[in-house]
Amino acid sequence: MNSLTQPQRGMIPQPQPMQVDRERIYQWINDLSSPETRENALLELSKKREIVPDLAPLLWHSFGTIAALLQEIIQIYPCILPPVLTASQSNRVCNALALLQCVASHPETRSVFLSAHIPLFLYPFLHTVSKTRPFEYLRLTSLGVIGALVKTDEQEVINFLLNTEIIPLCLRIMEVGSELSKTVATFILQKILLDETGLGYICHTYERFSHVAMILGKMVLSLSKEPSARLLKHVVRCYLRLSDNSRAREALRQCLPDQLKDLTFQNCLKDDQTTKRWLVQLQQNLSEMTDVPRPM
Repeated sequence: MNSLTQPQRGMIPQPQPMQVDRERIYQWINDLSSPETRENALLELSKKREIVPDLAPLLWHSFGTIAALLQEIIQIYPCILPPVLTASQSNRVCNALALLQCVASHPETRSVFLSAHIPLFLYPFLHTVSKTRPFEYLRLTSLGVIGALVKTDEQEVINFLLNTEIIPLCLRIMEVGSELSKTVATFILQKILLDETGLGYICHTYERFSHVAMILGKMVLSLSKEPSARLLKHVVRCYLRLSDNSRAREALRQCLPDQLKDLTFQNCLKDDQTTKRWLVQLQQNLSEMTDVPRPM
């Protein structure tokens, strides 16, 4: 048997990415409208959301689908207080939240998602404090929806969030949540701070700034005992961004944690050149005594 020539080798079929059965996708979307078939449809669609590029528009424009997803969220509210949420209930509502995250991430549906104020339906989940796995999973998935919104760096998203209670909600999770929830909540705060409007909002009053600075300070103290390079990266970036505001910079000269000034995190950051560079820049910003302090 003759060996294959080079062109022939190029014609050998290569492994194809997972194929999507469009008819099944359409059927699962239709199944969301019926309580009898919804649970399986939620599961299947949440598993396929990464491989169906136009799933978000399909969900948004299909009759009754968003209402069905919101119904899944609302019917969990009575399980929040008292905290009796089960693992199966948490998994089911988190599948619905995963589909809403898909809608929040898509450029065609993001704006209408905000206009409908759908993120507000998630805030009761962010208010929960139970540390059981079902509640932790619920908070983390809810944070993921907000995180998907802020990833886009769009002014519309920041303006919407600043008119809600997302900052105090994130700050509380940053203080008492699991490491993963703290990381996502801090990422959301970081994204808000990186926006000029967001930075101005947080630094507008001393009360807002001091609340943020207090929580960040507690996190640094906690991280000095139980280091997490990923979480520390977001905390340092928040501090660095705050130092871009003249009034916050003056206050940080008095309240920046000592652990960020000494070698406490040297070992934790030994392979993270970006965060080390941010720390150096933060020190430089705070050492430049050229600001004229103004009261917050």
